[in-house]
Amino acid sequence: MKTLLAAFFCGVVFAIGLSVGGMTQASKVHDFLDVTGAWDPSLAFVMGGAVLVHFVTLRWVLKRPSPLLVTDFVLPTRKDLDWKLLLGSAVFGAGWGLGGVCPGPGLTLLASGLQPAIIFVVSMVLAMVLFDAWQRSATRRTPTSGVSIAAAASTHSAPPRPE
Repeated sequence: MKTLLAAFFCGVVFAIGLSVGGMTQASKVHDFLDVTGAWDPSLAFVMGGAVLVHFVTLRWVLKRPSPLLVTDFVLPTRKDLDWKLLLGSAVFGAGWGLGGVCPGPGLTLLASGLQPAIIFVVSMVLAMVLFDAWQRSATRRTPTSGVSIAAAASTHSAPPRPE
């Protein structure tokens, strides 16, 4: 329950920060991307401020023996780039540029009840559900190494229990 409340609190702080920074306005994103016209660098300052706060806070937090609400730190270990990451990043960027909103501000805008915000969030959730279903079906279709499950289980069986 504590972790759920902490996550909710962090989400509220994030939403307030996005609103105060004006990042829920699609025009801010459009004006940031319009480098040949009325360029507005405020998005870069908001992102730079967020990166700076994260950079400093992460180093401070990792000096602790463990997190406050869970037993262990869970940090990413992968360092490679694969086609899924690159394609996902491109789709995210294209959607952000076309819609003028990324998921965080989109969820914040949902509280406004405006139709474009609702359409954006419903589309985003639908895309995530479809991607998850596609991933699961691709995993089921992936052939194994040619060893049956029973054969694999027999080679990795537990030692017999003493009676």
